[in-house]
Parts: sequence; C-alpha cells; structure tokens
Amino acid sequence: MIVDGKAIAESTMEELARKRSAFSRTPHLGIVVARGNAATDSFVRIKERAAAQLNVELVREELSQDATTEAVIAAVERLGRTCDGVIVQLPLPSPIDTDGVLAALPAQVDVDALGTSPVVYAPVAEAMLEIFARHDVEVRGKKAAVVGQGRLVGVPCSRALSKAEADVEVFGEGDSLDALLHADIIVSGAGVPGLIKPDMIREGVVLIDAGTSEQGGKLAGDADPACADKAFVFTPVPGGVGPISITMIFKNLFTLMESRKDK
Repeated sequence: MIVDGKAIAESTMEELARKRSAFSRTPHLGIVVARGNAATDSFVRIKERAAAQLNVELVREELSQDATTEAVIAAVERLGRTCDGVIVQLPLPSPIDTDGVLAALPAQVDVDALGTSPVVYAPVAEAMLEIFARHDVEVRGKKAAVVGQGRLVGVPCSRALSKAEADVEVFGEGDSLDALLHADIIVSGAGVPGLIKPDMIREGVVLIDAGTSEQGGKLAGDADPACADKAFVFTPVPGGVGPISITMIFKNLFTLMESRKDK
C-alpha cells in the first residue's frame, strides 16, 4: 500500500483548522533561518503557505552571513519570549554551534522537538505515528529498524518506536543492513538515494522512507520505489512523509499552546 501523504496532510489540515478556530487570538510561530540557501528557502516557503492556510503568523529572524552563535541564541531567546512556537531551520551555517543553539530552545515553544527536553514528538516522528494509526500498524513487540542517526529522523523516530514498545535497532553510516530482512518496520532517514533495495526487505514490511536527497535533478528517497511491491505500507518520496511532517509542526504548535492554556 503506497501512502498518499498529500491526502493525509490535507485531512490533518482540516482537523487543525477546526482546532485553530478555538483560539481567541492569532498564534505566532517564530523561525530562525539563514539566508542564501535555496533548499532552506524552499522549505520555509512551504511552512509559510501552511501557516497562512491556518491563519498563523510566521515571524522570521533572518541570520546575516557572519552571524555568531551568540547572535543566533539571542534570536532564539527573543522569539521564545514573543512567539507561541519556535523553529530553528536547519542546517545552520557551519561556524555556528548548532547544539548550543538548540539547547537554548525553551521546551514550551520547541515545535520541532530539537531541544534538550522536548514535550512533543518531532514532526517526522509524529508523521510516522500518524501513518501507523491510519493504516492500523501495530508497533508493540515488533522488530523495528531505523536507518540513519540524524537529529531530524533517526533519533526522534527511534525514540518514538521505543516508547511504543517496539524492539528497535539503529543502523549508522557504514553498518551492514543485512538485518533489515528480518524487520517488521523500517524507518529510513539516511539521505542516500536507492539505499534500500527490494531484496533487502521481507514481504509485508512497513517501510517509512523519510530520507530525501537529489538524484538526477529530482528528489529521491532512501528506498528503491520497487520496494513498494513487497511492502504492506510504503511512503514514496516525494509525496509521502514530507507533507504530513509539515502539518505536524502546527499540530505541535497548537498542542504546546493548549498545554500552557494559552489560547
């Protein structure tokens, strides 16, 4: 079954619009973003469109090319005081201490769950759980393999799977992927086009492909599209996890506002 991420995202946006109507004021979502990165600009535009659709005001803090770690932390703290949620758009320029910046994110506004003590799941992990719920995927007691150890996919998804009581094994760069053949659930965020081939997975696997990279000028996932023929659930790239993850940013925003009774 190939997951229609756009359809799930549209359905989720309708649910969020109903939740948004309960707020007596306009939610504000702050975003810290570096200038001059085409891919980053594209991701921010997608978030801007979703924010406009939900009548959420997006407040941008654009970093100068010579921004210091201290300046970025100051921007995060400033948005944390004035906005209901804060995004640090990654990647940050290489001289900046990304870990230090993320550590400055107050948990009560951390919609991406990238700080040290998040109170919501990361959007990709939320998207994964939403797909499981909509396709009746049982997680408890299942063997789960997470390919990639990145902060946006691998780390949050492995945590969410562990919390759901799956038996989780994480694979980093250079690790053998032979064990994928025995996994009931595979989540991949390695960013290596075609890394996972059909002969590496078993029939009926749940395959969540959250890896994105460019191949031949087009967006590509970690899994060979032919894997869909063997999978019970398969997320394509593009059009799978990505659109759902965007909506989960706003789900997290509203959840954090509700937890503060700040409506």
